[in-house]
Amino acid sequence: MTTEAYIYDAIRTPRGRGKAGVPGKPAGSLYEVKPIDLVTNLLDAMQSRNELDTTQIDDMVLATGEPIGEQGQNLAKTALVYSDWNDITTGAQLHRYCAGGLDAVNVAAMKVRSGFETMVIGGGVESMSRLGIGAGGAAVSDPWVSMRSYVISQGVAADLTATLEGFNREDVDRYALMSHQRAAHAQNIGYFQRSLVPVKDMNGVTILAEDESVRADVSIESLEMLQPSFRMFGESGHNELLKFKYPQVETIDHIHTAGNSSGIADGAALVLVGSEASGREQGLQPRARIVACATTGTEPTIMLAGPVPATQKALNIAGLTIDDIDLFELNEAFASVVLRYQKALGIADEKINVNGGAIAMGHPIGATGAMLVSTLLDELERRDLKRGLISLCAGGGIGIATIIERL
Repeated sequence: MTTEAYIYDAIRTPRGRGKAGVPGKPAGSLYEVKPIDLVTNLLDAMQSRNELDTTQIDDMVLATGEPIGEQGQNLAKTALVYSDWNDITTGAQLHRYCAGGLDAVNVAAMKVRSGFETMVIGGGVESMSRLGIGAGGAAVSDPWVSMRSYVISQGVAADLTATLEGFNREDVDRYALMSHQRAAHAQNIGYFQRSLVPVKDMNGVTILAEDESVRADVSIESLEMLQPSFRMFGESGHNELLKFKYPQVETIDHIHTAGNSSGIADGAALVLVGSEASGREQGLQPRARIVACATTGTEPTIMLAGPVPATQKALNIAGLTIDDIDLFELNEAFASVVLRYQKALGIADEKINVNGGAIAMGHPIGATGAMLVSTLLDELERRDLKRGLISLCAGGGIGIATIIERL
């Protein structure tokens, strides 16, 4: 008999600007914080706010986008040893590009549903200010591998998505403005507070208490002034390479900018997943049930189309339809990704990313998927709604989706 997997808690750090700092431009607030400290900050909070007996936690699965240096080897187990948690809890590191944080939560749920383990932490961490994109290297950095795989910049892939779908600069800026406005409103009202754990130094002094990149002063005029961010990559050869897969495309309209694409960010998130019996033993009340999860692969050159079939796959597993989902959290990797998802599945603005997303707050690659679990669960509870779905696109054409049901 299958054991249900319940969410007992979901917490995250604020997102810091993922910048190391240069003369005239200060570093993000979390640049001084090591990735292991972002994780242990949350482990301490998870233990104290739930009065956890950590001898009863079987495992922690932790995602990172750059598993190298101070995020390398097995950061999950190292963080547990570095913290005050009992030695019995093991740890594993996971990498699935931008999908990693949610996949770690899904793996935790699978472990619990199998009955082999009873309570597991899933989550992720990323310090993009300390370890920039590409720090870990990649097989596709080999020109032969890249040419044979038809790999292009994700930003160019976003522009390709917009070109194929007929989205223009006005469309993506309109969506971006909505994200910025929603995030600013949610932060001002305090919608994120239940799950937000301030980052503190060793003396208990708060370093960052809320998402750092949220700006209330963004306007359509300020977005229109920004120059395309990925035209350079396109003109350096990516536009020609993609035509091997999309020969019907004569020209690419480069419309994505720093204002309508996800920002570089630092942060971490953890989700406590367990069986009904394990929660009862710890005196915990489940907040939600993990109903279904799915991953799928799509055409890897465009690489950003995975959320649609992953969502459909998760719905099929759960025996649900798109109309059974009350709220959606789709990672705002680029505005065109969200617009394509809405167009394909018929999702209204009022049901998706209702408190903004990565365009406004940033995308700490390994952590974002787990962060979206807390964002969605908090909002389902606030609105007294039943079901939500989280989805992300990821490199290589990966799509991931998870359905949760509030209790």
